Amino acid sequence: MPGDVTRYGPLQDARPYDVVVVGAGVVGAAIARELARHRQLRIALVEAAGDVGDGTSKANTAILHTGFDATPGTLEARLVREGHRLLSAYAAECGIPVEPVGALLVAWDEEQLAALPGLAAKADRNGYDAARLIDADELYAREPHLGPGALGALAVPDESIVCPFTTPLAYATQAVRAGVDLHLNARVLSVSWDPGATGHTLHTGRGPLHARWLVNAAGLHADAVDRMLGRDTFTVTPRRGQLVVFDKPARDLVQHILLPVPTALGKGVLVAPTVFGNVLLGPTAEDLDDKTATHSTEEGLAALRAQGEKILPELLEEEVTTVYAGLRAATDEEDYRIDSWAERRSVTVGGIRSTGLTASLAIAAHVTGLLAEAGLDLGAPTSLPPVHMPNLGERFPRPYQNPERIAADPDYGRIVCHCERVTLGEIRDALASTVPPAGLEGLRRRTRARAGRCQGFHCGAGLRELLDGELSRQGGELRSW
Repeated sequence: MPGDVTRYGPLQDARPYDVVVVGAGVVGAAIARELARHRQLRIALVEAAGDVGDGTSKANTAILHTGFDATPGTLEARLVREGHRLLSAYAAECGIPVEPVGALLVAWDEEQLAALPGLAAKADRNGYDAARLIDADELYAREPHLGPGALGALAVPDESIVCPFTTPLAYATQAVRAGVDLHLNARVLSVSWDPGATGHTLHTGRGPLHARWLVNAAGLHADAVDRMLGRDTFTVTPRRGQLVVFDKPARDLVQHILLPVPTALGKGVLVAPTVFGNVLLGPTAEDLDDKTATHSTEEGLAALRAQGEKILPELLEEEVTTVYAGLRAATDEEDYRIDSWAERRSVTVGGIRSTGLTASLAIAAHVTGLLAEAGLDLGAPTSLPPVHMPNLGERFPRPYQNPERIAADPDYGRIVCHCERVTLGEIRDALASTVPPAGLEGLRRRTRARAGRCQGFHCGAGLRELLDGELSRQGGELRSW
């Protein structure tokens, strides 16, 4: 039977779960989905926010990485490589938009140019042998709008862009349909331990939950949850990445993901197309103390514009649609912090930075294996209920472009958000989905409504009416629009 999705009210079910996964970001949702294959287990996915993917997962560069530049031999390198394969197949199966645009790692000076052969050799050590060096002539033939002075590049043809919003929603949807209970607005305040049958008691803002086994996938707060379990092995330092989103006319300026030569702080500032038809510039890399500091700054945006002017000068002449900032869960190590603690029947998934989206399905399989090794009886796996997510990609068929669909249901021809061409049928479907939105931001991540150049100036009031309960159905229509 399908699981429950709860956002409000006390958690009144006193029966213990076999496994509770803390954190419904892309990694936690993937783990819950993987565990849901084992139908004998009673599973809960617990999230402090009011929606799936509402933290780090909603604010990244939306790249499906090959892992060519990971540190060879690390757990991250292995899981990113495997995750690229798994997520590419899963996206095709579930309708998550992916575009294999490829990447160009651009050298702007002689030192960077000299580093490219070493990066190609690193790609080989990571099991990726398709990267190749190209000279300046080929580089400018591929990217004629690139700023002057580039000396060459490393071409990585299998780097892709992906929808970062649909991915965790697909995982959570499939998990819930397979029987996982999703508890939102349930921040974990403390964890107590009874080595008997009960195991963990999670004291949340909505009441207690009991679990024989616990998976800590709390992202930025994974270190805090780990300390609740009696461990103190790492500290998460929030690393802020600010990004600028340029309007759709800028899309023709760039054909690939344009990457810099990486530094110790990360992959650096990139320019990349998005599956939504925009162009991204960013991110910054600022280590902070505040895990809530998701605001943009004048200094950060100025630094991005300076980098953008060098990489793609014409980009700065285009209109900006929005800016945003995300926090990455950096630690003092160069690798993921995925550890099993058999005596306390728990697994911690920490230090998952910008590659977490790509590696999510591989991380989920790895964590499930660790649970089994630690003593959790998984039972035989079964198939999961199929899901097919609404397409949000600009270069894939959208409902407003489908005459047959509109003829069968005119709501798919009624535009609600004109900037992003979102229809009333898509809004209706999102509100009735397995994991429905709780607010306008959640609706935006499910439909793109309010994500365009006017940022909801024209459609926001009507959407708010729907979300505030002014929705009524008559003959399959939404009368309140």
